[in-house]
Amino acid sequence: MRIGFIGLGIMGKPMARNLLKAGYEVWVNNRSRAPMEELAACGAHPGSRQELAENCDVIITMLPNGPQVKDVMLGEDAVASYMRAGQIFMDCSSISPVVSKEIAAVLAEKGIEMLDAPVSGGEPKAIDGTLAFMVGGRQEVFDACKDILLAMGASAVRCGDVGAGNTTKLANQIIVACNIQAVAEAFTLAQKAGVDPGLVFQAIRGGLAGSTVMDAKGPMMLSGNDKPGFKIDLHIKDLNNALDCAHAVGAPVPMTAAVQEVMEWLHHHDCGGNDHSAIAKFYEYLTGIQIGR
Repeated sequence: MRIGFIGLGIMGKPMARNLLKAGYEVWVNNRSRAPMEELAACGAHPGSRQELAENCDVIITMLPNGPQVKDVMLGEDAVASYMRAGQIFMDCSSISPVVSKEIAAVLAEKGIEMLDAPVSGGEPKAIDGTLAFMVGGRQEVFDACKDILLAMGASAVRCGDVGAGNTTKLANQIIVACNIQAVAEAFTLAQKAGVDPGLVFQAIRGGLAGSTVMDAKGPMMLSGNDKPGFKIDLHIKDLNNALDCAHAVGAPVPMTAAVQEVMEWLHHHDCGGNDHSAIAKFYEYLTGIQIGR
């Protein structure tokens, strides 16, 4: 099976590399050429959007947000204009489920199937191929693509029809953001009360408060490491989509709104490119301390 991969950024490049490692023939396209050339050295075929659409069975996108996905698929020099009935479009971007459904409706008119399959795990899990995929689309299409997903991830769960994948991702991003803020707040309390937050981390990580988020982001906060595995600005984008969706369906999300305000503050204080664990910097600004240091 030939796979076309569009969007070779912090997540897309290692995902495409893992497809190559799994033995798939992979065609790649990106706005800048450097990642294409890097993957070409690993066996990928660099190509235009038209070449990917005409040569591949499945087209995968990993792009920043809905407008970029719509532009690539339906805008000028649209990938969809070169595709044919029977091909599959799999969008691994984290976008609004409303946009996913809009794109799917246009593709359906041409007989092109679609899966929305956003991921969780950030750059480290993209690199080691252990991402978690949340997927929306027809069962038959999901079954046909599951091996592709598991070449890039450790799990792939179909959550419903198109749009369900991104709805699930929004739920995921709410939980992650609120969890990171809770960890930063708890570490700040500990240090202000004279208790080493590193020891607090060791003491509670095996109990009910322990989580994958705490294990991944707690040590980053304690060491002051804000190298992005997932940028604050990208999480802002996801939470904006979550708030829009929540308002549309009438779901109360006050915790999401609160952590979004913290992230917006960080964005306006030159931290938008930091890892989302840099939520800790908001508390450091308020208290004048450096957590764990």
